[in-house]
Amino acid sequence: MGGGARELAGYLAALGGWVAALAAAALPQWRQSSYAGDAIITAVGLHDGLWMSCAAQSTGQLQCRLHDSLLSLDVHIQTSRALMVISLLLGFFGIIVSVVGMKCTKVGEEDPVTKSRIAVAGGVLFVLSGLCTLSAVSLYATQVTYEFFRESTVPINARYEFGSALFIGWGAASLTMLGGSLLCCSCPAKDRRGQQYLRQSQPSTAREYV
Repeated sequence: MGGGARELAGYLAALGGWVAALAAAALPQWRQSSYAGDAIITAVGLHDGLWMSCAAQSTGQLQCRLHDSLLSLDVHIQTSRALMVISLLLGFFGIIVSVVGMKCTKVGEEDPVTKSRIAVAGGVLFVLSGLCTLSAVSLYATQVTYEFFRESTVPINARYEFGSALFIGWGAASLTMLGGSLLCCSCPAKDRRGQQYLRQSQPSTAREYV
């Protein structure tokens, strides 16, 4: 795969991961009521997210309520919120920087070496964005797992387990880091080509002066 194709593939993968991370952050299904156990209650399904809690009726009606207070939330929710916001901001800047630095675009610098370095900077931003998403989702999943398996008088079918947003978040983190890595790996070859071009052009220039 050529450098330009690698950059484009990495950019598209990172962009898809960023969109998926945005969807995961907005969805309320970070955890959902468990249907394990003998007495399964299916009339109401409860979902909790970073920003709201929802109750889904068996009739299809969905009622959601935003979290009223930030300070009253659990620490893992506040931390996951902050990490997701940082992840989305890093990814947004990564999108802009990568467009400027990609070989297939005519934006910004015309020097291929400078553009390749800018592309690497965008790739680093994407990797950091993916790491933040991964940290947020894994932290929340760890807390859900702990609360599910700890000894408690709450019946199993009244506890919570993983919601769909967690799996979307894991996929988003994988795509974003993969795309950022491809952007980073495409740079050294460009730098070497630029250096070889300079070395080849210098002797001919010297001969002209002689």
